[in-house]
Amino acid sequence: MPKLAEELHSRPPLQRMMLIHDRINAGDFPNCSLLAKTIEVTTRTILRDVEFMKCRLNLPIGYDTSRRGYSYTHPVHHFPLLEMAEADVFALLVAHKAIAQYHGTPFEAPLRVAFKKLTDRLDQSRALSVGNLSQALSFHPFAADEADLESFQILSQVLQEKRMVQLLYKNLGADKAQMRRVHPYHVACVDNRWYLIAYDPARKGMRNFSLTRMRDLKLLPEKFSLPKDFQIDAYLKNSFGIFQGTEDFDVVVEFDKWSAELVRERKWHHSQAVIDLPGGGLRLRLRLSSLAEVERWVLSWGTHATVVAPVALGERLQRTAEILASRYTPCSGTATMSEAGATPRAGLNEGEYQKPRSPCR
Repeated sequence: MPKLAEELHSRPPLQRMMLIHDRINAGDFPNCSLLAKTIEVTTRTILRDVEFMKCRLNLPIGYDTSRRGYSYTHPVHHFPLLEMAEADVFALLVAHKAIAQYHGTPFEAPLRVAFKKLTDRLDQSRALSVGNLSQALSFHPFAADEADLESFQILSQVLQEKRMVQLLYKNLGADKAQMRRVHPYHVACVDNRWYLIAYDPARKGMRNFSLTRMRDLKLLPEKFSLPKDFQIDAYLKNSFGIFQGTEDFDVVVEFDKWSAELVRERKWHHSQAVIDLPGGGLRLRLRLSSLAEVERWVLSWGTHATVVAPVALGERLQRTAEILASRYTPCSGTATMSEAGATPRAGLNEGEYQKPRSPCR
């Protein structure tokens, strides 16, 4: 195996230095050749490690000519490790648990490798405390986004090189996928789903692409320039999630006492304003550019939430309520989803439905 490959697959640098420290501290007087053979790296790597230990970690390493090996010129009781506050250890624990949401996906392996590189710098007592805390903290996401790792890697490359990318993409509700050629601006994880935010020259506008619905990504030779004024926070500023709109809605929703406690516990949007109401309820105000995602969110609260404004949002919810009432009204026959009006009518926005035909007729 080539030397470069050997070093790439060898122990992490800090682990190598700890092994060197152990051999020196044990009084074995190890030399470069012996250490290189034991740790399975080149003697040049050992020399670099020893130099780093002397100059950066301030370890008193000397060379005993009579014993032909390294030794400490005065006692060293502990190997100098990265000091971490309790908050840092807790942050690492959260990162470790966050990996769980990608269990079984292509992202799991590289995430665990990256996390191991961080935790290799902890001493045993810190590692033990992390292990103890992990018994008391866990993550249970609804579902992880099963984005393709290869697609993610291609997008990472084009984002760095500012190159166009070609992809086969299937819109929600579409019968077949379409070929798109876009300028990738950013990749964002929103609500556990990965999205490519890109400019589509053919459509002369920004578009959001779910990575799970991408296929056959290809790097193109053409390059593009990222607009200097593009900022992801500004781009998503008036979105409730990822969906972009062109309007300006002042959304006002009132919550009863039961749901108000849950609403107060989270920051739902940067524009939110909360007003307490008599009886323990609250009024939540948001500034959004689209109603599609907030409609689904209000529906998730059931009868605990009431839309005050805008009228358009109330009308959308009314239409949805009529569909649901029609679908679940007891009658002699059982309606299919299409009979109950579950499919959006062509030309309507997401969340807008044609008035259903009653299945009880």
